[in-house]
Amino acid sequence: MAAPVIETCHVACCANKTPNVVSWSRGGTIAFGTCNSVALYDPQEKRVVAVLNGHAGRVNAVQWVHREDCALESYLVSGGSDNRLILWEAQNEKFIQSVECKGHTAPICAVDAIYVEGSKILVASSASDSTVRLWLCNENKEAECLHIISFGSGFMMDVSLALLPGSRVPVLACGGDDSRVHLYVQSNGQQFQKAMSLQGHEDWVRGVAWASVGGELLLASCSQDCLIRVWRLCAKSGTDTRTKDDHTIIKMKEDVFEVRDRDVSSVFAVSLETVLAGHENWVYGVHWQHPFYKGGELQQPLSLLSASMDKTMILWAPEEGSGVWVEQVHVGEVGGNTLGFYGCQISPDGSMIVAHAFHGALHLWCKDQDKEGEWRPGVVISGHFSAVQDLSWDPEGEFILSVGSDQTTRLFTPWRQEDGKLATWHEISRPQIHGYDMQCLAMIGRFQFVSGADEKVLRVFQAPRNFVENFANISGTSREKLLTSSDSANLPEGASTPALGLSNKAVFQGDLAPKTTEGKEQFNSISDQYQESYFHPLNMTEPPPEDHLLQNTLWPEVQKLYGHGFEMFCLASDSARTVVASACKASKAEHAAVLLWSTATWRQLQTLPCHTLTVTQMAFSPDAQLLLAVSRDRTWSLWRRNLPTPESPEPQFSLHAHTGKDTAVHTRIIWSCDWSPDSKYFVTSSRDKKVIVWGPCRLEDTEDSVPPPEIKPRSSVLDVGDAATAVAFCPVFCSDNRYTHIHTQSHMKAYFLCTMAKS
Repeated sequence: MAAPVIETCHVACCANKTPNVVSWSRGGTIAFGTCNSVALYDPQEKRVVAVLNGHAGRVNAVQWVHREDCALESYLVSGGSDNRLILWEAQNEKFIQSVECKGHTAPICAVDAIYVEGSKILVASSASDSTVRLWLCNENKEAECLHIISFGSGFMMDVSLALLPGSRVPVLACGGDDSRVHLYVQSNGQQFQKAMSLQGHEDWVRGVAWASVGGELLLASCSQDCLIRVWRLCAKSGTDTRTKDDHTIIKMKEDVFEVRDRDVSSVFAVSLETVLAGHENWVYGVHWQHPFYKGGELQQPLSLLSASMDKTMILWAPEEGSGVWVEQVHVGEVGGNTLGFYGCQISPDGSMIVAHAFHGALHLWCKDQDKEGEWRPGVVISGHFSAVQDLSWDPEGEFILSVGSDQTTRLFTPWRQEDGKLATWHEISRPQIHGYDMQCLAMIGRFQFVSGADEKVLRVFQAPRNFVENFANISGTSREKLLTSSDSANLPEGASTPALGLSNKAVFQGDLAPKTTEGKEQFNSISDQYQESYFHPLNMTEPPPEDHLLQNTLWPEVQKLYGHGFEMFCLASDSARTVVASACKASKAEHAAVLLWSTATWRQLQTLPCHTLTVTQMAFSPDAQLLLAVSRDRTWSLWRRNLPTPESPEPQFSLHAHTGKDTAVHTRIIWSCDWSPDSKYFVTSSRDKKVIVWGPCRLEDTEDSVPPPEIKPRSSVLDVGDAATAVAFCPVFCSDNRYTHIHTQSHMKAYFLCTMAKS
């Protein structure tokens, strides 16, 4: 029998919180660092097409190696917190690790690369070790460190490489914390010598970028002084350098430097072209539009994009008549409580621009084809910017909810477009934006969930009417059917969070109308002057951009559950959606008890004491008759649902089986557990590298759910070679009556194991 094929359906991720981590290729692919990987994202198909794994630390800088003939890129360079520089090469439509450069002693923060001789690539990298290193990578996949530039106790925030006009001599620009732009040129093909320092900025220089225009170079530099400076570098002939000054012509001051290459001396001059003032906060990134061939000649569009901490991007260009640089486009967020942009990129054809924000979100704008000069937000990938801690499927399997250490709960669903394009997954709602790191969640019904964070309270959320309507539009589901199933008569329109609160407050239709009396606003109290509702109903036919996700897609909180003494750790709900089990962090038995809650009344039903340390995961059996809990104390416990009685109609559970110090097979913390689809076996995975299948938990010849007398390991202990942090049974059987694939995940590894025959 052929092994089942597992294909990646969707990757939800965001850019790392570093300035130089996004780069746009001529082929249209956006490469960005996400955690320890490099993601390749196609903005046209709206999906991640590849994930490059090679770094052992966070990826801080990514840059495509652009070809001089404007052909598609074959190489990509990345630098990370593991102090390593990796050159990726395209082979058979896939990128593989080609060259690794080791030498930096601290995290790399900026990279750039150009072709110098044939297929040789010159790479520049800046790191927190106060050095900039130049590497030469040849076709034999070998890297040579040509030169190390030390800046003492200073740091270079960005680097950019180009070739001097009319020559093959590389010039390196470095912008750093001394408020200067330093220029270095290569001497005789090896060492780099300092040519000059460009002064003018009054704060740290955050970004530098070269562009070649008409036989000259333009260098854009941006700074924390909120300004952008454009410098012009051009070659000087022998007569130009000694001509008398013509006092009738106003010229900018020129700084001259000499370059010797193969015994040939050339003189170049650098002058300030313009200063661009338009941002109101630190400018972190600048990017020139890619050059292109037109009529057999290489054309460099004079379009410069800048991104700032004021949450805006500006596209600059000189006016046709005067040549004065002015704003062409100004886009971004208004208001909100987020920080600004770390960097920006222009698409090769200039029709799209993208920025990445402090919290990793990508912001995409597209040129409106119908309205000249106008831009509109576009659909782009999104995801958690810190560790994902838990996720849960909608009971109907149409969307996924996830929670993470970035203090958010996010909802992802396929976007089914009317034009018949292949459905792509997107984040369409951010139900909870919290003040604590999120740890766990459980779905309870179609549009209701309970979540737990690093606090002692559980919070219950219900979808508002606006979400249900937009979910129907985007997913292609019947709106009437969804509203009928969710009791639409009592649903609020949306939700908002008070300025100093953690609870999402429901916003009803009446709350949306402004309170006016005879045309004049009347305030009954101080709080009326400052409205807490920032929610505005949306009619969405496509996934919303980041600013709408932050403000207009919250779910109202309908209940708080109190009972635990420490921060929440895990949650589980049964298949009937009648009971929720919760557990918190614990170092004593009194706090390690599992609490059961009724989803009908949200009353605490029962306390289940057994473990002595934190319960790390719980799982109800598919038939909802058994509850399994695994713990940091290296044991598991199994609880059986009692038959209902007239005196006790609500669900009650009693302890049926558990392991102790003498019967525990696991010798370290048990991280995860799951049930077989027939509720007969369960599996546990542990830090001791073991995965164990236990059972049977029900008799084979009867539908009675009473467990048999002894539950013990039913297979050989599986040693997966590393700490097994997650495990799951496939919810369906193989055609040959086998339980299919236990999936265990350990750090960056995954295992798919066929376990045992069904009978």
